[in-house]
Amino acid sequence: MTLNFLPGDGSSSRKKARAGEFDSKPSAEMGRITSPDLNQRAVLERTRGRLVMLAFLFVGLFCLLALKLTWATIIDPIHPSPAQIAAMTPKLNVTPPPPGRADIVDRNGTILAVSLPGASLYANPQQVPDPQAAAVLLANALPGADPAWLARAMGAGVTPSKRKEFVYLDRRLTPQEELAVNSLGIPGVYFESREERHYPDGNLAAHILGGVNIDSSGLAGVEKYFNNRLKTNPHPLQLSIDAGIQSIVHDELAAAVKEFQAPGACAIVMNVHTGEVLAMVSLPDYDVNDYRDAAPNNQFDRCVNGLYEPGSVFKLQTISMALNSGIIHWWDYFNTTHPLRVGRFEITDFEPVHTWMAVPEILNVSSNIGASRIATILGPKIEQSWYNKQGFFKPLNVQLPGPPVPLFPPKSDWGLATTMTVSFGAGIAISPLQLVTATIPVVNGGIRYSATLLKVDPNGPQPQGVRIMKQHTSDIMRKLMTNVVLFGTGQYAAVPGYVVGGKTGTAQVVGPNGRYLHHTNNASFMAAFPMQDPQYLVYVLVMQPKPDASTHGFTTGGYIAAPTVSRIIARMGPMLGIMPSSGDELAALDTQLTVPLSPSPPPGQHALGPGNPLPPQANAFAYELMGKKPPEAAAGSQSAGGAREQPAVLKSSSRAHNRIMAPVYPTLNNNMTARDTGDEHG
Repeated sequence: MTLNFLPGDGSSSRKKARAGEFDSKPSAEMGRITSPDLNQRAVLERTRGRLVMLAFLFVGLFCLLALKLTWATIIDPIHPSPAQIAAMTPKLNVTPPPPGRADIVDRNGTILAVSLPGASLYANPQQVPDPQAAAVLLANALPGADPAWLARAMGAGVTPSKRKEFVYLDRRLTPQEELAVNSLGIPGVYFESREERHYPDGNLAAHILGGVNIDSSGLAGVEKYFNNRLKTNPHPLQLSIDAGIQSIVHDELAAAVKEFQAPGACAIVMNVHTGEVLAMVSLPDYDVNDYRDAAPNNQFDRCVNGLYEPGSVFKLQTISMALNSGIIHWWDYFNTTHPLRVGRFEITDFEPVHTWMAVPEILNVSSNIGASRIATILGPKIEQSWYNKQGFFKPLNVQLPGPPVPLFPPKSDWGLATTMTVSFGAGIAISPLQLVTATIPVVNGGIRYSATLLKVDPNGPQPQGVRIMKQHTSDIMRKLMTNVVLFGTGQYAAVPGYVVGGKTGTAQVVGPNGRYLHHTNNASFMAAFPMQDPQYLVYVLVMQPKPDASTHGFTTGGYIAAPTVSRIIARMGPMLGIMPSSGDELAALDTQLTVPLSPSPPPGQHALGPGNPLPPQANAFAYELMGKKPPEAAAGSQSAGGAREQPAVLKSSSRAHNRIMAPVYPTLNNNMTARDTGDEHG
C-alpha cells in the first residue's frame, strides 16, 4: 500500500520563476512510509524499553552490592581468623638488626658518648681486575695508606681464583675518604655500613667513659662495665657526672700538675647524701676517641685502680673511730712531747710542739704522735673492725671494671707498729675513690653510701646507706675539720664566703726497691663544704710534686693540694646553687662550727692528760708504748686474729730511715712511674 501526498500551490515567487528552471525536476514533493518501516519502528520501540528495564536492573544490582559491601566492611565486618592472618604473614629469613649502641649522657643530659653512622672499606680480591693499579688509586684517596699493603691485601701476584673473597682495607673511613673512594669506581671494592663511637669532649671524663674497640664493644670504663646494657637498650645511659663540674676539676688539676711538674694526679667530687660522683679526673689522661692509641700510663685510672698510702688524711678515720668508741673524747689530751720509739725507729711529727695536745690540736697540726697514742689505746680489734665497716679490706664497689683489692698488713700479724702507723695513713694502701667514700659518714651524720657513677633520680628510690658512726661523732668531726681550715694545716683551702672543713695529707712514696724515695711525697687534701650543711666532698691528690717558690720548698698537702681544692670550690659552689655568705653571717658560722683547740672537759667529765694518760679500757699496746706493765684486763686482750698482741719488730734492712713519718710496713704497690727510682734525692 502506498500513500501519495499532493502539495498545495506554491508561493508567488515560485510562479514567477523562469519556466526553464524546473524543466529537470518533478513538479511536486512526495514522502512514502512503507509497511516494513512501520515494523522496524515497532521493533526499535520494544528494544528501547527493554534496554531501560535492563539499565534499571543493573542500577538495582549495583545498589544492592554497594549495600552488601557497606554492611560487610563497615557495619558488620567479618574479621579474618588468627590462622588466616598467620598464613598470610610473610616469614622473615633474617634477624632484625640490633639497636644501635646507646648514648651516654651526664646528669643534665649533655652527651658524653654517641654513635654516628660510619663506613668501612672492604674488597673482594677475586673481583679486583688489577690490584696494583687499584692500590695506587686507593692510596691517593686514603691519606697514610700503604699502597704495597693494599696491593697484597687485594691479591697482587695471585691468580684471581686463588685470592681471598673478603678483606678489610680500612675499618674507619671519614666521610671525605668515603666520597673520594666512591668516585674511583674500582670494581670489587665496596663499603660496609657501621657505627662510629664519638666522644664530643675528647679527654673530658676519659677514665670514666673508657673507650670502645673497632666493633664498638667496650674496652674500659663504663663502656665496658655497661657494655651489654649499651648494646641492647637504646635509651641513654645517664651518669652522675656533671660535665660542667668535671671541666672545672680537670682544668684546676691540670694546672696543679703543670705547676708542680707532677707525673700524675687525681681529683674527685662526691655528693655526701647519695654517693654520686659529680666529677672524677685522673691525669695524665687521653682522648677517648683515640683510646687504642693512648699510652698505658695514660689509660691507668689513678682514682679507682691506683693504690696509695693516704697519709694524714687517714687521721679523719682514726679520730672518728676513737670518738665513736666512747673510749676517747674530743677534750682528752695526749703526750706529744717527744717522738715515739718502735724498735730502732722513731715516729715523729712534721713540726714537733713538745706539749700535751688535745684531740682538736692533734688533727689541727696533723700530729703523727698523737694519732699513734690514740690508736694504741683503742687497739687492733677496734681498728680492724672500723676499717672493715669502711670497706678498706675489699675492692671498692663501683660501676667500673676491676677495682683492686687494697693492700694492708695481715690481720693476724697486726702488731704495735701496724696499729700505730696505720693510724696516720701509712702501711695501708687504698684507692682515692675508696678514701673519699669512707669520708662520707664523717661529714653527713654518720651514714656511709656506696660510690655510684649513675644519677640518682630525686623523685625515685633513694640509696640505702649504712650507719657507720653516731650523729654526735659526725657533728664533732665537722667542727674539727673546720678548725683545720681556719687555724691549722689546711688554711690554703679556705674559700671566701664559704665555711670549708678539711684535712691535709702528706705521704712518703715507696719506690720499686721497697725503700722510700728521698724528699718525694704524695700531697693531698680532703675537703667538705658548706660545713653548716655539708653537701659535697672534694679530694685532690698530686703525686710526687716538685716544690716551687709558692710552697716555700715544701711538698705537703697544705701547700700543694689545698689551694687547688680552694679554687675548685670557689668555681663550682655557685654552679651547684650554693651561694657564699658574708659579713656577720659568715663570722657566726665560723664560731658555731669550731671548737677550742685546747678545750676544757664539760662539767662532771674528766679529761685524759698528765697524771691520767690512759682510760680504763686502754689496750695493752698503750701501756707497752709507755714502757709500763699493763693491768691484767688489758694484758689479756686478744688481737683480731686471736693471738696475743705483741709489739712489732722492724728489721733495719727493710727501711732507709731511722725517723718514721710515714709507713713502716713492707713495700706496697704504688703504681710508680718511670720517674720513681730508689735514687731520688729531691
